[in-house]
Amino acid sequence: MTLDEVLSKAKDTITVRRVYGEPYEKDGLTVIPAAMVAGGGGGGSGHDQSGGEGEGGGFGMGGRPAGAFVIKGSDVKWMPAVDPNRIMTMAGIVTVAWLLMRPLLARARAKGKALVVEAEAGE
Repeated sequence: MTLDEVLSKAKDTITVRRVYGEPYEKDGLTVIPAAMVAGGGGGGSGHDQSGGEGEGGGFGMGGRPAGAFVIKGSDVKWMPAVDPNRIMTMAGIVTVAWLLMRPLLARARAKGKALVVEAEAGE
């Protein structure tokens, strides 16, 4: 695949349709789903000493739900999507940080109490 072909495919892939889904309506309520989309690509070309030339590239893309616009009459509301995996990951990071910091905080408290006792004894 040549670099021009990769760029052409990337342009076809990154469209507003990847971000906003088809709106659907039910009982006077319109919902427009939205996603967060990110992509990246790279490519290059070159030649060797024998006169051979080549080029190539690649492109990747990912997305996740962001939420939806909910339209009822003239009112528009943004309803964010809840990602349980992200919530659990953050809870795990906070728990690990707390477990790692607990012994350090205990030592610092003990050292602080020892300094207070020494200062009171010196008075």
